[in-house]
Amino acid sequence: MSFDAKALMREMGQAAKAAAAELAVASSERKVAALQAAAAAILAHETQILDANVLDLAAGEQKGLSKAMLDRLMLNSARLRSMADALRAIAEQKDPVGRVLAQWDRPNGLHIQRVATPLGVVGVIFEARPNVTADAGALCLWAGNAVILRAGSDSQNSSEAIHACMVLGLRAAKLPEAAIQLVATSDRAMVSEMLGAVDYIDVIVPRGGKGLVGLVQREARVPVFAHLEGICHVYADRDADLDKARRVVLNAKTRRTGICGAAECLLIDWQFYTRHGAVLIEDLIKAGVEVRSEGELLKVQGTVPAAPDDFGREFLDMIIAAKLVDGVDEAIAHIKRYGSQHTESILTENAATAAHFFKHLDSAILMHNASTQFADGGEFGMGGEIGIATGKMHARGPVGADQLTSFKYLVTGNGTVRA
Repeated sequence: MSFDAKALMREMGQAAKAAAAELAVASSERKVAALQAAAAAILAHETQILDANVLDLAAGEQKGLSKAMLDRLMLNSARLRSMADALRAIAEQKDPVGRVLAQWDRPNGLHIQRVATPLGVVGVIFEARPNVTADAGALCLWAGNAVILRAGSDSQNSSEAIHACMVLGLRAAKLPEAAIQLVATSDRAMVSEMLGAVDYIDVIVPRGGKGLVGLVQREARVPVFAHLEGICHVYADRDADLDKARRVVLNAKTRRTGICGAAECLLIDWQFYTRHGAVLIEDLIKAGVEVRSEGELLKVQGTVPAAPDDFGREFLDMIIAAKLVDGVDEAIAHIKRYGSQHTESILTENAATAAHFFKHLDSAILMHNASTQFADGGEFGMGGEIGIATGKMHARGPVGADQLTSFKYLVTGNGTVRA
């Protein structure tokens, strides 16, 4: 069925701009009411949401989506409860709008404040992640922004069912329903329209694979918060605790392989390997992970030779690249060459080595003795996230409500004039 993408973008954009103007001055109480009502609606409409998700999963299996992608797409009772809990957690945070970020007095008598304000209208383009409908809708709302969501065909049915619950929340709080809009078609023409909608959209957030994110970064005229890939590293230092290292490495790779915080490369210090042997590699193989390695590590039974592009590759599967390195500086050099500035973790009991690792790497998230799977806004106490930003402008790391604000200056004088 043909449609006019430009006209649809104009209609949705105008409605979003009007809604954003109202949200910018909405009270915390009304926003809390909307989020709580939306959370309740998600739980009350569990059957309808899961029925819609069954349709998406069946279509995904027919299309040949990988297990990791199907896991991203799949909803169940526990995940819906987590979704509702995330909305409530966001509502319990301090309202980011109106925060005084800094203030100072000038010798001329002026008092200056830098105060957080909404961005305006956020566009979110995502693929097989129906939870983004709730997470992005809630975070944008809490930060006083309207949002236009464009789901991929893989998650369209699930996203529509969740979106209906978000609208019920807005309606209950008497907030404009256009505050959270979902494009009713997965036609790719709407992606192009959103990327060029400078009159209506203030920032674009892509959530999806390398192809989608790369397209957005290349073609967008609207500013973008994005990461291209999550090539996350775990480095087991010579001073790592063996038990901690075994727990963290296994969790970082296997807890959920299809998320951007999953470890894709394991670096092991030679002295750790000499002292403890191949235990980290063996643990992964026993868990069903295909370990692609080189040199000495190929002597470990079950490993397979790494292809030239396996270091610096986002597998999103039960596959990991592994390499021996001679000390923290060699690990840092490897990460700088092959990483995507997403998340890296060092396993060590040496605080100076950990500090060196933190100082000399510039990834958005750096961890010490912790799994890369914690690279998540919810785990950071943000209630949820709209994505992980690896760029260096405005937002970086998990993008929560605080990161979905800009600021303005409020300047107070007393008949003050400039000489």
